[in-house]
Amino acid sequence: MSIKNVSPLPLVRLAAGAALACMALGASAQTTLTLSSWVPPSHTLTETQKEWCEMLAQKVAGKIKCNVLPRAVSAPPATFDAVRNGLADISFTVHGYTPGRFATTQFAEIPFLGQSAEASSVAFQRIYEKQPAMAEEHKGVKVLAVFTHGPGIVFNTKRPITKMDDLLGMKFRIGGGMVNDISKALGMNVTLKPAPESYELLSTGVMDGTLFPAESVEGFKIDKVIKYATLFPGGLYNTSFVFMMNQAKYDSLPPDVKKAIDEMSGEFAARMIGKGWDKVDRRGMAFMQANGVQFTKADPAFVKAVTEKTSGLVDTWAKAAEAKGMKNPKKVLADFRAEIAKLQ
Repeated sequence: MSIKNVSPLPLVRLAAGAALACMALGASAQTTLTLSSWVPPSHTLTETQKEWCEMLAQKVAGKIKCNVLPRAVSAPPATFDAVRNGLADISFTVHGYTPGRFATTQFAEIPFLGQSAEASSVAFQRIYEKQPAMAEEHKGVKVLAVFTHGPGIVFNTKRPITKMDDLLGMKFRIGGGMVNDISKALGMNVTLKPAPESYELLSTGVMDGTLFPAESVEGFKIDKVIKYATLFPGGLYNTSFVFMMNQAKYDSLPPDVKKAIDEMSGEFAARMIGKGWDKVDRRGMAFMQANGVQFTKADPAFVKAVTEKTSGLVDTWAKAAEAKGMKNPKKVLADFRAEIAKLQ
């Protein structure tokens, strides 16, 4: 039979079938990563997490799709377990939201560490990478990065706080972790509550104040409630976080996607999150100034009094960290301070 007499229709059908098969193969190769966030959609952590995932999707040429869930899959304190158990693929949490679970990380939360979330976050990540005991505490998830927010500020609705005695007689919301120990050492009346509850607690008078970085006044919409802010050099405290991924989801990905995730983890992600936080901290300060919040800068006498009251916390932390397998915790803290100093 002459080739000229062969109908083109079967060939067209064959080509169409092959194209459809390729399309199906391409579609099946795309993995959707679900992102959960327990802070508002406009918060820097929600935005940065989404941006990180979209950068990953671009890097791996569409093999990844990012889906930001409309609401958090769990309450903030349960986020670590939610990611570990696969309720979400990617999220973040505050180490201090689950008291007693994370001991080694608390050195990143002590007073007067530094003025930049970027510097503190990168330094924190560098220490993490050298400490097996810290990785052991995060067993069950793929750690993308550890990071911190910016310097912690004391906010309240009642009066300026210029000295130790001014902290007394008010009720403060805190997030847990080392800040709980710091505030108790200062004689403050504190209650552990997740950050998203702050507006309701303050607006109803259940709480008189809260400890937050500058960003959070705008991020949690408490600008109409807060009247006074006390700033400390290097922050009264800090908060340590972990940015994480479900381990099974990571393990299921193709080698090139896992390689891209690894390249975008660690210091890359810590710097990206820290830089984003510094940006919104600056915006938060301007926002407060525009809204008439009264600022007080802690003077040397106030700083000295806080230092004296909290000096024993390092020893307490060092013992707890050593019990979790960290070798020479006080040197770890000294190294952390040195890294921040180099980066600022």
